[in-house]
Amino acid sequence: MEIQFEQAGNLARIVLDRPKALNALTLAQIHAMAPKLEEWAADPAVTVVVIEGAGPRAFCAGGDIRALHEAGKAEDMPFIAAFYRDEYRLNRRIKTMPKPYVALIDGIVMGGGVGVSVHGSARVATERTLFAMPETGIGFFPDVGGSSFLPRLPGAVGMYLGLTGARLGAADTLAVGVATHYVESGRLEALKESLSEARDAAEVAAVLAGFHQTPGPAPIAAALPLIERCFSAPTLAAVIAALEAEDDPFAAETLAGLRAKSPTLLLLTFEMIRRGAGLAFDDCMRMEFRLSQVMAPCHDFIEGIRAVIVDKDNRPAWQPARIEDVVEWMTPFDTVPAGGDLSF
Repeated sequence: MEIQFEQAGNLARIVLDRPKALNALTLAQIHAMAPKLEEWAADPAVTVVVIEGAGPRAFCAGGDIRALHEAGKAEDMPFIAAFYRDEYRLNRRIKTMPKPYVALIDGIVMGGGVGVSVHGSARVATERTLFAMPETGIGFFPDVGGSSFLPRLPGAVGMYLGLTGARLGAADTLAVGVATHYVESGRLEALKESLSEARDAAEVAAVLAGFHQTPGPAPIAAALPLIERCFSAPTLAAVIAALEAEDDPFAAETLAGLRAKSPTLLLLTFEMIRRGAGLAFDDCMRMEFRLSQVMAPCHDFIEGIRAVIVDKDNRPAWQPARIEDVVEWMTPFDTVPAGGDLSF
């Protein structure tokens, strides 16, 4: 089984069980999870839902991008449409869950793992937490609701995370609002046991507050003023220019990282986050679904997965290759491709 469900006391538990694949999210898991959430939402015996990953390395390192890579190469649009449609509907189910939904983001949490955690009412980081939205590095955009939650992080942090794919440890995730609590991994079993005894949302909140610890200083704090200066710029070109004007090594490293990403997807991601700041959650998800149907079968996504995941040469040949060469391109924001309408 790729996914496990169980109930203990008042707690319903989901375990993403693909540890060798870092618990990457499959369509089968998505299809199994959605009806369980519906069932638990209506079950008076359940007061809290907890989701976690099997093994010590990852909560969930993303979606099943190998399957998406093969589907993109084959132009298998029915699979691509089904994967993103059902994944985004699951993200919305989590966002609208009427009961506390607690994600134990112990280990790696990226991409699709962010989608099944960040929209919940609580995200518990541990000393092993490693968060990132690295999609621009594989020729895609930070989806699973990234257009909604990224622009709602403090200041320009969301734009920085979405464009760069920067990795955050536990203290940083708490500092920017990705995580809501910090608990050492060795105390998670005790946390779940206490949650299983909680009788309502107020008691769940009290248990989480009681287990919460201080993770120590957040390394990102020192960079926040520079991030705000550069990533609050009104265009991607202005972001680049602002980074070039800084004499801080962090700016130079950040700029070098951006230049390694897909130029087309950097521009698309910038516009997506900019628009998402003014959209309701459901409209963000509809926008992302339209984008997914255009971008998943495109060259940069197929090439990015080949370079980073399949061949692992880390030398993607983007088309075009430089940010400056993406002059004019037809954006898919305002058009709905065939099968590209997401309804709830």
